[in-house]
Amino acid sequence: MKRLIIPLMCALAWTSMLWAANPQVDIIANYDRCGSNHYAYPIPGDQSVPTLTDAPAGYSPFLIEHYGRHGSRWLTSANGYQSPIRVLERGKKAGKLTLVGERLLKDLQRVWLQAEDRAGDLSDVGAEQHQGIAQRMVNNFPTVFGTDAVVDARSTVVLRCILSMQNETMMLRAAYPQMRITTDASYHDMYYMGWGYGEDTLANHIRKEVDVFTDSLYNVHINTSRFMTMLFTDTIGMNFKPGADVSFMRNVFNVAGSLQGHHVFDGWSMYHYFTNDEIFELWRLRNIYWYTHWANSPVNGNRMPFIERALLRNMVESADRAIDDGRKGADLRFGHETCLLPLACLMELDSVNLSTNDLDNLHLHWQDYNIFPKACNIQMVFYQPMNGKGDILVKVLLNEHEATLPIQCVEGPYCRWKDLRDYYLRKLDRVINW
Repeated sequence: MKRLIIPLMCALAWTSMLWAANPQVDIIANYDRCGSNHYAYPIPGDQSVPTLTDAPAGYSPFLIEHYGRHGSRWLTSANGYQSPIRVLERGKKAGKLTLVGERLLKDLQRVWLQAEDRAGDLSDVGAEQHQGIAQRMVNNFPTVFGTDAVVDARSTVVLRCILSMQNETMMLRAAYPQMRITTDASYHDMYYMGWGYGEDTLANHIRKEVDVFTDSLYNVHINTSRFMTMLFTDTIGMNFKPGADVSFMRNVFNVAGSLQGHHVFDGWSMYHYFTNDEIFELWRLRNIYWYTHWANSPVNGNRMPFIERALLRNMVESADRAIDDGRKGADLRFGHETCLLPLACLMELDSVNLSTNDLDNLHLHWQDYNIFPKACNIQMVFYQPMNGKGDILVKVLLNEHEATLPIQCVEGPYCRWKDLRDYYLRKLDRVINW
């Protein structure tokens, strides 16, 4: 595939994002991390954010430009739950299930009893995640909000995103009942809010090609022998089509990783059906999937960050309008990880924009659970001089951690907005009409 964009990589010293030196140890210490995009937001609502760097002397925050993913949800398709149930039911009918297979079938049926008719819905945990983010936003940046502030919140037209927006704005309203808050969810905004890549036909074509590539990796690297013989007394007699055993194992793993997003499953796990080696390998390949499909990977021609060019431009222009109007407050946007991941790459936050062909060692340098857990978010926090004299400064938070930026900062994580703005606009202006 032709490499379309050569990324600029700047090594900056300032960072607080923790990239695991040994993700295998990281995952065994907390199996939920192997859930990848199902990983529940790692800062519970009752906890404070990591330590933030004090603003430079004489500066105060006044504006936040934000994009956030919806919170924890049920699987987006009923088939995600039902497909492995059907396989096990077929085995039971044929008299080929082991006792462990019978137990797994009951566990999956227990999950389906709660999940039926909830495909894609926001969960109770997902609602709490956004309530906590809003509360911490108010606690950490109180001068952004108040009766004279304006909060404009917009969501994609997907219900779980709308409810995520509702939960955050509800908390803001509780903190400042008189604050002006507007909410909207319309196809009018979808070109930048959620499905901007829908019109990028080449990007869609590339991702279909990458699907074939990543599926082939699973078929090569996943050994299903132990898992299948644990569940079936006669795997040959089950007449699995080629690759069906791998799909079945992946589907069970996907359900296991999703349980963390629901209080009804608190204290209960399905990871015990997998060995530590299987858990790590299934996660490692899923990490490759997300990287090659949605990040700055040579496999996709380094194209995917630029599917969110309209979103980044909207954030820049929205900030400029607020600054020109002398407005304080926040512009909040609620969407999906398939937008936030390429956006974080396009903004070159931390090491998210890594470009490498070494997929065997990708996990040592790039971990999905550090980037887009449920309710992941990017906050551009703007600071103004309290005496009215001086540059507007900005810092960027990725999941409420101070992120490194692709330009030189003036102090700690703070850089001049005009410098960051110009960097991003030059980058966007170089992108031709694909």
